[in-house]
Amino acid sequence: MDTPSTTPLPGGTWTLGDTSVTRFGYGAMQLAGPWVMGPPADHDGALAVLREAVGLGITHIDTSDAYGPRVTNELIREALHPYPEPLFIATKVGATRDAQGGWPTARRPEDLRKQVHENLESLGVETLDLVNMRMGDAQGSQPGSIAEAFGTLVELQREGLIRHLGVSNVTVEQVAEARGIAPIVCVQNMYNLAFRHDDDLVDHLAAEGIAYVPFFPLGGFTPLQSEALSQVANRLGATPMSVALAWLMQRSPNILLIPGTSSTAHLRENVTGAGLALSDADVAELDSIGG
Repeated sequence: MDTPSTTPLPGGTWTLGDTSVTRFGYGAMQLAGPWVMGPPADHDGALAVLREAVGLGITHIDTSDAYGPRVTNELIREALHPYPEPLFIATKVGATRDAQGGWPTARRPEDLRKQVHENLESLGVETLDLVNMRMGDAQGSQPGSIAEAFGTLVELQREGLIRHLGVSNVTVEQVAEARGIAPIVCVQNMYNLAFRHDDDLVDHLAAEGIAYVPFFPLGGFTPLQSEALSQVANRLGATPMSVALAWLMQRSPNILLIPGTSSTAHLRENVTGAGLALSDADVAELDSIGG
């Protein structure tokens, strides 16, 4: 495997539990086939992206055994195992896949135990670095108690199968409920320049030393589009997606980015874009998008 780059990644590092990770990470979801089902069209290309990520110095990779299913985990294992010492792999449980490509919930204790063991097997590890308990559904977070589902992960952590715990697709109340049961190191929710429902939560978690990991940082399947975003990008001679990543990186020191791509060139563009320096005036103009 290539020696990691000595060029610092944008944003520096953040400590997840007992491990320092790069704030600029990589989300593996897009390595699976269309709509996150089946294998990639370019198997070797997918392996190359993962190896490039590590070569660039990225130490935080986000995945799930539901992606494919099993596809992204198996690609990570093929590309990177045995894993280099600094690499930290986060996964999530709480949903499975159906034949139509849907994401039915699966949160009974037996479901979660099965998913944790499947992640262990497909990644080829004895202990998972981080498991996020994903709540809600494909439409977003939903109210309700997290206690039974999260409590199952706490049991698995005590059994030595999980190092750190996080929560995903959750309400503010569910974050508080989970923290009352066991320590968490991160919250992973949808958040980007145009979708800023969690502004107060981001700031609260920063004060508590807990990471916030936005999924769909660039809008997901529907990329971010905004006249204000385009204007700032044009003024800076950058792409709108670069500006969107840079805004997230400057938004708060506890934000960890996991933009996904199936292209090594696009991966490098994302790294460069996240390091773009935005002025106070730029940020003020961009803040108006999420108004």
